[in-house]
Amino acid sequence: MSRSDLIEAVDALLPQTQCGKCGFDGCRPYAEAIADGEPVNRCPPGGDATLEQLTELTGQTYRPLAEPPQPPLTAFIRENECIGCTKCIDACPVDAIVGAAKRMHTVITDECTGCELCVAPCPVDCIDMLPHPAWQAAYSRDEQDAYLARRASLGRQRHRARQRRLARDAREKRQEKRQRRLQKRRAAGRSDNAGDMSSAALQRQKKLAARAADQALRRVEQQLESAIRRRDSAAEATAREQLPAAQRQQAEARQALEQLGREAAATNAEGTS
Repeated sequence: MSRSDLIEAVDALLPQTQCGKCGFDGCRPYAEAIADGEPVNRCPPGGDATLEQLTELTGQTYRPLAEPPQPPLTAFIRENECIGCTKCIDACPVDAIVGAAKRMHTVITDECTGCELCVAPCPVDCIDMLPHPAWQAAYSRDEQDAYLARRASLGRQRHRARQRRLARDAREKRQEKRQRRLQKRRAAGRSDNAGDMSSAALQRQKKLAARAADQALRRVEQQLESAIRRRDSAAEATAREQLPAAQRQQAEARQALEQLGREAAATNAEGTS
């Protein structure tokens, strides 16, 4: 028998409670481990009957169950004590608990495998494990076998559905994180572009101011030359009075433009280093 066929055969014999008491995360992983030589005596929900079948299938030496056999159980939430923390919902391997945050939870009894994984996370200890009513109602061996077969089939189906849901949720969370990172990069890019545009606008403004200062100084100098040629003492005095202010304005405008250029060069140098 090939390894894959052995895994399928072992998985078909396991009770599909997905309880983890075997030390593995569900019945399928335990079946894979058994195919690789793991002992078959670690399934309390399967009991002695499953142990005998697995021993015969694998050819392993018979060993007693590592833990006492466990009859079929169901979880029961004392609803008036439930605080709606959702921890049992997260723990259930077959999504057999319904409820919402800060709202009462309840167990879907027909879908509960009795794994007990919901008990430990409950912070108010309001979950009891009780004999499953369908098991109690099965009086004959045939009825018991029929119930165990239904539980195994439904448990396998719901566990796989949950695994697909968790994988889908994980993918969606990764996509959301990637989308948020992309949005942050785009926002940062827009901010950088806005900064570049603001810097460019400021540089244009400084250039215009320097050009205007040059033109103002040139006009005063031309007025002075014209007044001297015309020997207009009043106009000459006015031009000489305006000249220092025009020269100072030109010097300040050029200094501001040069300072802006040095700052831009420093920023570019930091960005490339």
